[in-house]
Amino acid sequence: MRTALTRAGRTIRPGPSAPPIRQVLSERRDVITATRERAQSPLSTLRHYAVTSPGKLILILIVLVVAFVATGLYASTILEKRTQTLQEMINRTEPLAEASQVLYSSLSIADAAANSAFISGGLESPALRVRYSDALATAATAFITAAGSPEDSSAIPSPAAQREIDRDLQTLATSIPVYSGLIETARTNNRLGNPIGSAYLGEASALMQDTILPAAENLYNRRSMAIADPQSALTVPPWGVYVSLFSVIVGLVMTSRYLSRRTRRRFNIGVLAALVATVGGTVWLLASGLMSVAATSNARTEGADPLHELTTARILTQQARSAETLSLARREDQTALDQSFMDTTAQIQATLDRVKATASDSGSVTNAQLYNATYVLNHWKQRDAQVRDLMQSGNFTAARVLTVGDGKESTAQAYEDLDRAFTDIITTTRNSFRDDINTAQRVLGYTGTGILILTLFGGVAVVLGLIPRIREYR
Repeated sequence: MRTALTRAGRTIRPGPSAPPIRQVLSERRDVITATRERAQSPLSTLRHYAVTSPGKLILILIVLVVAFVATGLYASTILEKRTQTLQEMINRTEPLAEASQVLYSSLSIADAAANSAFISGGLESPALRVRYSDALATAATAFITAAGSPEDSSAIPSPAAQREIDRDLQTLATSIPVYSGLIETARTNNRLGNPIGSAYLGEASALMQDTILPAAENLYNRRSMAIADPQSALTVPPWGVYVSLFSVIVGLVMTSRYLSRRTRRRFNIGVLAALVATVGGTVWLLASGLMSVAATSNARTEGADPLHELTTARILTQQARSAETLSLARREDQTALDQSFMDTTAQIQATLDRVKATASDSGSVTNAQLYNATYVLNHWKQRDAQVRDLMQSGNFTAARVLTVGDGKESTAQAYEDLDRAFTDIITTTRNSFRDDINTAQRVLGYTGTGILILTLFGGVAVVLGLIPRIREYR
């Protein structure tokens, strides 16, 4: 049987070098079968379509839209979290630390006032009585505030730290009434002229120094750490958000170059609008983010750090006053108490030197304030040295007058001047800290929401810009 191919009315016989007809038909059947399989398999169809020009444009469109949405949500979440942390710090965390500092200071002031009232002899002066009562009342009010907890879950201490806080609060709640009772017993015996009053005073002061003040100090340190830890995180720029935005910008630039080569059009309005929105959001974040980081860093270096140092110095001032008055009240344990006074005042001077060395010219703490505190401290040490000389010579009456008298040259006046100086510096430093945190919060306020809106706008602009180009391939 003769086999031939007919085309256009002509009979074509296979040449000697042409493949056999059966092979040609078999190859055609294979092509048809592969085409059918590709049409029946969505994955194969998608893989085949992805290498075409419209497929590449659709893939670019999907990637860019997902990148815009993901970047906007991520940036909004990170920046809103930073803003909420700043709000929690200024509204709750810092007031808790301030209440703990007031509690710590007030307890020390009450102890120093009680000792001063005792060595007055007989009926203490109304000023000392009021100072002691006000200090205890302030401590009670501060205790209620310091016992609270942060509202933000990120600022809530760990279970172990919370147990430590609860233990310190329990110690304070049970020990302060005992201390107050011992002081009243000592005051009653002192009015009656009973020598046992000094024993009650010593026991009360020991309870304050060994139990109450350490618990108050631990509470203050933990509340202060609740400020220091978020501040350390907030002084680091949100690098993840920056990287995400720059990645989107790079993707838009590459898309624009691809479109210019494929479509012979220099610009795509949609891609260009998305690029402008993304660059604007990035510049906005760079400005607000860096300003917020700078303000937070300044709040730590010019506010939180010197505030902690100065608070410690004020507590040391109360402890030095307690040692000074107890030395006169006991009389038999002067060496240890005198050494305690000198060590404590040396620590105060070292603290003032550290604050002065780290303070900047534009900082909240001025050189005039530090100079005044140093001058008053030196004046106090000179007056105390005179009291020691009088006590060593046995002139306890003159020593008592110089210690608790109303004269301008008394150690009581020097102590009050130093405490007032520290109070003034602490108030200034705290206001500076709060101002810086408020500034950091304001400049970062709407950045997260703004970037989310800009990225969503960018995603819509990319869709509107690429869909007309995709339709051109129909």
